[in-house]
Amino acid sequence: MRPHAAGEEVSYTVTFLEMTERPGHDWPSVPARLSGALLRSEAPPVWYFRALYDAVGRDYAWTDLHARNDDSLAEWLASPDVALYSLIHQGWPQGFFILDWTAPGACELELFGLVPQVVGQGLGSWMLRTAILTGWTREGVRRMSVNTCTLDHPRALAQYQKHGFTPVRQETRTRLLTRDWVPAHP
Repeated sequence: MRPHAAGEEVSYTVTFLEMTERPGHDWPSVPARLSGALLRSEAPPVWYFRALYDAVGRDYAWTDLHARNDDSLAEWLASPDVALYSLIHQGWPQGFFILDWTAPGACELELFGLVPQVVGQGLGSWMLRTAILTGWTREGVRRMSVNTCTLDHPRALAQYQKHGFTPVRQETRTRLLTRDWVPAHP
């Protein structure tokens, strides 16, 4: 795909997905090659979240949360109904996900992804299954949701469906790029 310049408007499609019951599978086995851990951050600092957000999302034009000020993000990240999990392997963060239980009876897989250096190495499926089951551990959850878009990794939608999410609607949107962007995948 061709590079896009900051200030350019791009069109994309968002797919909203949900699941209405906990998957029947057990917790996945930790990959044998994983020398680290999946750790929950306790009230993580905004700089840490922004670093993960950029490391994972830069290739997919993730910029929405840059519009939120630090105080708003800090409050959100410190909420007892929001959990940020970091995948630490070989001593450095290789991915993360955020679960948000603020809506009654629901869990939103708010963000999910791996850094480009480890995409395709088998950690994503394990981390996604773990994220899903972790989301369902909260008492009273009756629905779990996630969304992805055509700017994300081209296998994202299929992965969410493979792991039990069903598309419920789509929206076409446009985004004004705030920085130069070269899509990582055609």
